[in-house]
Amino acid sequence: MRLLFLGDVMGRAGRDAITDRLPGIIERYHFDFVVINGENASHGRGITEAHFELLRDAGADVVTLGDHAFDQRELMTAIARHPTLIRPINFPPGAPGRGAAMVTGRNGHQVLVVQALGRVFMPPMDDPFRAVDAAIAACPLGEQVDAIIVDFHAEATSEMQGMGHYLDGRVSLVVGTHTHIPTSDHRILRSGTGLMSDAGMCGDYDSVIGMEIDEPINRFVTGLASARFTPSEGEATLSGVAIETDPKTGLCTQILPVRIGGTLAQAYPDFA
Repeated sequence: MRLLFLGDVMGRAGRDAITDRLPGIIERYHFDFVVINGENASHGRGITEAHFELLRDAGADVVTLGDHAFDQRELMTAIARHPTLIRPINFPPGAPGRGAAMVTGRNGHQVLVVQALGRVFMPPMDDPFRAVDAAIAACPLGEQVDAIIVDFHAEATSEMQGMGHYLDGRVSLVVGTHTHIPTSDHRILRSGTGLMSDAGMCGDYDSVIGMEIDEPINRFVTGLASARFTPSEGEATLSGVAIETDPKTGLCTQILPVRIGGTLAQAYPDFA
């Protein structure tokens, strides 16, 4: 089974790159399932219902969110209408929506997608490790589901790697999101789980993590805000990770970085 995960979609540049390129990527590389983090899809903060539907129509089977999940206030009610739009599972009780979704892929296989929010340098949340544990215990890999993808939306790579090792052998892929910078540590862990600390973003890298350069630099230099952050609208790079799984166990057998378009060095998911 081939699965594609794309990192945080950043504003219009990221949305345009998804709609322009993703259908062709799915067809060319025969992906069975696609997950996209839509955390920053709408003006760099959160996602609207219309933009979720745009990502879905372009080929996303599941869209995940993050700490900005409800920055677009309409999502407080809209998320209930969309079972394939998920927010972090360790939000406190009473938060709208759900933190996991089991979805049928293009090949008929069942895929469980779980998202959790880290706690290092992030807003206070419930324990992400226990929350993910409970979700995967209810749908064990190789028994009730054919693949499990965990999007760990976190600030610290140490916490991301800790989650990967904690879940090793129990999920297909643990991939970090949130920092917008792709890491080069993609690998298969000892017991067969694929890990990449951060998938990067689908956005314009001629920027400061997707924002136009001037205002972030102004704040770094002066410590003062003079304007709002504005998403950069140059050509985006689609950044993420692709994996292939064992049909019997659901564990990862191949993992490849993905960087297509824009200004980053290109990396295509040419499976062996």
